[in-house]
Amino acid sequence: MSEDQKKLLEAQLWGIANLLRGKISADDYRDYILGFIFYKYLSEKQVIYANHLLKGEKVTDYTQLKDPELLDAIREESLISLGYFLLPHQLFSAITAKGNNHLRDESNYILEDLQQVLNHIEQSTMGTESEDDFNSLFDDIDLNSTKLGKTVNARNEIIVQVLNYLNKIDFKLEEVEADVLGDAYEYLIAQFAAGAGKTAGEFYTPQQVSKILAKVVTTGKTKLKTVYDPTCGSGSLLLRISKEAEVSEFFGQELTRTTYNLARMNMILHGIHYRRFNIQHDDVLENPHHLDRRFEAVVANPPFSAHWKGEANPLYLSDERFSQYGRLAPKTKADYAFILHMVHQLADNGIMACVAPHGVLFRGAAEGEIRKYLIKELNYLDAVIGLPANLFYGTSIPTSILVFKKCREVDDNIVFIDASGDGHYEKVGNQNALRDSDVDMIVNTYRNRETIDKYSYVASLSEIAENDYNLNIPRYVDTFEEEEPIDLNQVAAELKSLDTEMEAIDKEIARYCNELGISTPF
Repeated sequence: MSEDQKKLLEAQLWGIANLLRGKISADDYRDYILGFIFYKYLSEKQVIYANHLLKGEKVTDYTQLKDPELLDAIREESLISLGYFLLPHQLFSAITAKGNNHLRDESNYILEDLQQVLNHIEQSTMGTESEDDFNSLFDDIDLNSTKLGKTVNARNEIIVQVLNYLNKIDFKLEEVEADVLGDAYEYLIAQFAAGAGKTAGEFYTPQQVSKILAKVVTTGKTKLKTVYDPTCGSGSLLLRISKEAEVSEFFGQELTRTTYNLARMNMILHGIHYRRFNIQHDDVLENPHHLDRRFEAVVANPPFSAHWKGEANPLYLSDERFSQYGRLAPKTKADYAFILHMVHQLADNGIMACVAPHGVLFRGAAEGEIRKYLIKELNYLDAVIGLPANLFYGTSIPTSILVFKKCREVDDNIVFIDASGDGHYEKVGNQNALRDSDVDMIVNTYRNRETIDKYSYVASLSEIAENDYNLNIPRYVDTFEEEEPIDLNQVAAELKSLDTEMEAIDKEIARYCNELGISTPF
């Protein structure tokens, strides 16, 4: 599929938002749009797979199949290969067709049928290997919500409109790579994030920041057995890694239920088989689900300076993730709690890159002690990258990327990069944005461990110790621009010349005043 075709698909999918704009608030219609796109995708995958199984049979079109024995056989195979099962009358196209009948017969509502289908998708997986990946996946689609309309008829009408619109879009699942629809889905998530205000950070990391993290953690590698994001949001960071290296398994955890559902949908829409991802719904600091595993690549964009229960609960001091540091992250700033959790999960041969507010670089007290231990005792910190302000949806603060490695090839220095200055980003609407060239410069500077005037500096561990383990980037990267020297003799000559010009102008004005018979103004 060409880039033009991809952009057309993105525009077509975003057109549903225009269809609903003014009828439902953006925060509400996001879940319906993304959920219905996912339902259409599952339906089309079911048809493609079933038709493949029906080759050589009397009926080769699954949408027309009625033989109970064949349906049962397809169900069995589908649950193994796809992880779910849809009967012909439960397919997206069948429900849409029934919805169109409502235009001729107003008693023919589809809301109940649609709800039953969505429930069936989840229920079809019960007791199977894919149960956890589909459980409660459509919980955020409430077809009885008055947000869709005050009456059943109004709600039915708007759902029929959306299904009809989607039904006309050809996903071309047999013709294109899985990432094409997945990337279009990702585009929609980004569009929703742009308009979601403070909640955007809960489910989306800007694409260019994701690209930096993914390129950093895949440095020197073309294949990764496992990747992990403990605050995975919509899963965009995990999926971005798969564009830089071949990934066998994806692991993640997400606190917000809606976003957790979105992450699982996003994985499946990108063609990631249910056996290849394990995403859990829970608070990763209080109830981590993958604590017994170590990962080759760890990425995250945790909530900035979130509150947590650690400092108020002495039991956390004996938690294997935090115990060796002797101090816990403050209860109002969980940044280092997330960082230490990720360090604990990192494999000896792995790379970890996470986004954090600048405060983690220089704040003292417990955070200062943790930072010192990570550098002096463990020597895990590999790089500090400063990003421009106003990159992230929902916050305008400048941020940084911290890179950690347990077995560092170059273990006597730390690379500091200041990519926050003018010329290292562009303005797009109300946001700042990194260009591909900006991303490449950051990644190449990290990989080459270069000192570049006004941009980067390779600091020895002794220098960092002299600064009492304060990592504030301006301490290491001097971005001060000296002003041009002023030639005072030239300035004096210019002032003298101006005085001469003013004197001549005053004489000219006086002459005109005399001719007019009026007094001069000076």
